[in-house]
Amino acid sequence: MKRSLLIFFLALSPFFIHAQTTQLPQLERVEPMFWFTGMHNPKLQLLVHGNQIAKNEVQLSYPGVNLLKVNKVENPNYLFIDLEVAADAKPGSFQIAFSQKGKKTFSYTYELKARNQSAGRIQGVTSKDFIYLLMPDRFSNGDPKNDVVKGLQETTLNRDSMYYRHGGDIQGVMNHLDYFKDLGVTTLWMTPEIENDMKNASYHGYAATDNYKIDPRYGTNALYKTYVEQAHAKGLKIIKDIVHNHIGTGHYLYKDLPMKDFLNQWPTYTQTSYRDQPVMDIHASEADKKQMLDGWFVPSMPDLNQRNPYVQNYLTQNHIWWIEYAGIDGLRLDTYPYNDGPYMADWAQKLKAEFPNLSIFGETLVSAVASQAYFTGGNTVNRGFDTHLPGITDAVIKDAIFEALNGKPGWTDGIFRLYAILAQDFLYKDATNNVVFMDNHDMSRFYSVVNEDFNKYKAGMAMLLTMRGIPQLYYGTEILMKNFSNPDGLVRSDFPGGWPADKTSKFTAAGRTEKENEAFNYISKLANYRKTSLALQTGKLMQYVPQDGLYVYFRYTPDNKKTVMLIFNSEDKEKTLSTTRFAERVGQATSATDIITGAKLNSLQSISIPARATLVLELN
Repeated sequence: MKRSLLIFFLALSPFFIHAQTTQLPQLERVEPMFWFTGMHNPKLQLLVHGNQIAKNEVQLSYPGVNLLKVNKVENPNYLFIDLEVAADAKPGSFQIAFSQKGKKTFSYTYELKARNQSAGRIQGVTSKDFIYLLMPDRFSNGDPKNDVVKGLQETTLNRDSMYYRHGGDIQGVMNHLDYFKDLGVTTLWMTPEIENDMKNASYHGYAATDNYKIDPRYGTNALYKTYVEQAHAKGLKIIKDIVHNHIGTGHYLYKDLPMKDFLNQWPTYTQTSYRDQPVMDIHASEADKKQMLDGWFVPSMPDLNQRNPYVQNYLTQNHIWWIEYAGIDGLRLDTYPYNDGPYMADWAQKLKAEFPNLSIFGETLVSAVASQAYFTGGNTVNRGFDTHLPGITDAVIKDAIFEALNGKPGWTDGIFRLYAILAQDFLYKDATNNVVFMDNHDMSRFYSVVNEDFNKYKAGMAMLLTMRGIPQLYYGTEILMKNFSNPDGLVRSDFPGGWPADKTSKFTAAGRTEKENEAFNYISKLANYRKTSLALQTGKLMQYVPQDGLYVYFRYTPDNKKTVMLIFNSEDKEKTLSTTRFAERVGQATSATDIITGAKLNSLQSISIPARATLVLELN
């Protein structure tokens, strides 16, 4: 999520605890509402919220569950109960009794569920995968009955406005799982699905008001779990988008703060600088670091104080809960540079301890390779600790590809920019964990950035699907959806055919234009080929310094048995490429197959490349 995210700013409440003693029931909630046996970490901290709940004493009795401590904090409407769940504790239910002056006032039935030990349930997302990013509100409306939910702050449904909700939901995504399979996608990533009960423009999902609840306009927790299960049954993996940095002003934790330092508080409202440099700058002032990390993203998104141990426990347990409950394969971490570094490192270790196959990658919309690499795991010399973050969203590669497609040749411009950026992969522990993308919900759509030039579009898609790393496609790119990000809502248009009233459906070949089908088929051909290509999935990359307007790189297996060659002609005239220079990689190959057309090249001595064309060849 970027700083220009368009939302209607909500009025800020004063910076002090404002307990809602007259509005809360005796017991408003317990989170996590249930837990699991057999977890790696035996410690569990329950957040209990209710009217003057701190006046109560707490008791419980269950074999294998030990009550360690009851923490009373500044706000008497909260208790934080520390439990220890032994390794031999059995699934079952028990009563948590609340009493005052020795008299029981009420109880809560807490359940320990059996941990799901199914082999391969949480698969992880790797460079073998192809991610499809979508916004559930804008993709498909599978259940019109949940379009407007009584009791929520926003009850307007208006598809003619870029700011209001449009009615898309989880069922709509489930209805099109076969579409993703046909396209060649292996992994689905939705922008956050959890409740965003805000007054306006919260369809994006990044202003949570309940971390344990799917937004009822999208469905239910049970439906989300079914979505994951059905996707897995189709051979599709699931990424969940999570936010550590902030919540929404509609969240109960903001409306009734547990303690003053649950949030990053300022004497007056202070916004983040949005500049990542002070986090890594050895010359930076502490004031600049503090504003970057502790400043609020926007007024409607209160900034969580991740140095607070209660905040840490709340976030970490919530993410573990969702993974275990639903069987999620990977996590995308929103606004990663804005988070507290030591906490995020601890968080990553705790999640990997519970789910060794889980994949995580962080959003780092920064401007340099070194800046991206700074946040990834293995850079202990620079940070003093290991972030344990395997990969990031590779915005620098994205910008370099745009420069290769749109820029004019120069020593560091045009195709030379892309070459130079890839040459800096030595800064990463493993660049193949980075997510490569052309656009997303916060930026101008790829087809518009390349000025709707179809040759450039195909070149970008070819690079996306043959580049090192994990490719990610933004919904609608495959049907040439377009627009610019000023304002952002324009790049979040509905997928045509996702609503019953839509005149045409782009989910079918019959509903797409000839050019749209050509785009869809181009991506599908490459993506489905990639599913069986070890060279593209896990192979090494070798690139050559661009010459005569041509940029060439190879993906190849360590045993050299499988090799894919990409040739990009950046100029407006046909070129002939002599392959003598590439003998190191061409090796004994004497012919090649064009992956897109299936045409055979019976000789590799020289290859003709039309103006502005891109060839993806499998060497034989």
